[in-house]
Amino acid sequence: MQRNDYNPTLHPAELKPAIALLESSSVAVGIEMTDAILWESDIELLFATHVQPGKYVTLFTGSVEDLRSALRRGAEILRGDLVDQLLIPQVHPGVCAALKREDEPITPGELDALGVIETTTVASCIVAADLALKEAGVDLLELRIANGLGGKSYVTMMGEVSDVRSSVQAGARSAESAARLARQVVIAKPHPDLAAHL
Repeated sequence: MQRNDYNPTLHPAELKPAIALLESSSVAVGIEMTDAILWESDIELLFATHVQPGKYVTLFTGSVEDLRSALRRGAEILRGDLVDQLLIPQVHPGVCAALKREDEPITPGELDALGVIETTTVASCIVAADLALKEAGVDLLELRIANGLGGKSYVTMMGEVSDVRSSVQAGARSAESAARLARQVVIAKPHPDLAAHL
């Protein structure tokens, strides 16, 4: 995850195993919603920020019960401005590391296979990344959300070809079922020079 300059940065709150996210088509209503959910439940904001194209995304952590309560209240406030949402009760540690931008450089020639899942919302990309990591033994390279992408998001992963294929299928299936999948790609034996640009 070297080139995540446009990603929101997580607030240094304690990231618990459960996370939730609300994605709004309105910045103003997104800010109003964020205030309302903070009053509603005992949650900690991980980030609350505008993203392209004029959306507002709020990611938060807490107990599953508090997250459900906050999601209900947030959906009430957002109404027609709700673009997407997620609740992951046991988020994979690799997703947490990606959201915190903890990364290690890729060595050229290290890639056996590369997988990419591209989605139309932030929430669907985080869910796809979580499911992909839980499906097989792959390493997350980057989780890039919204900014600089016209509102789309993508996750890249590497590993053995069979693991990358099954991980991409699991994550893409989730996004596709929510009509949020833009594209999915698996590249077996990518060119060694590609690693320097991921």
